[in-house]
Amino acid sequence: MISIIIEGKVIKGSGYGRKLGFPTANLDRKQYLKDKMDLPLGVYAGVAYVHHLNKILKTAIVIGPLDKKKVPKIEAHILSFKGKLYGKKITLYPYKFLRPFEVFKTERLLIAQIKRDVKRVEKEVATPVGY
Repeated sequence: MISIIIEGKVIKGSGYGRKLGFPTANLDRKQYLKDKMDLPLGVYAGVAYVHHLNKILKTAIVIGPLDKKKVPKIEAHILSFKGKLYGKKITLYPYKFLRPFEVFKTERLLIAQIKRDVKRVEKEVATPVGY
């Protein structure tokens, strides 16, 4: 189990995840610097607490790639969430490292891998009682 908590407001991203069919909630990179996180770049299984809805939902969390200042992006595909979270506060709890971050040669390969990641999150993360 990983003992790092990532919390912040959702900012607008590029929309690439949504285009692929896997919308993500992007957190401000300043959060990474403030908390001095030491997570390897990659994909994690975990949960997201969506504050304004008082819900805990299974989530695939991505840490990476690095920007010019060597700060990774933080984004989460919240599996059973539909809607927009811009400006809303969420807390991410990464539980398990699934795989290192990688760049794919085609969108088709990327989508296939994301589908595998989502299946692993569904299988490996228990739904909290009452949610």
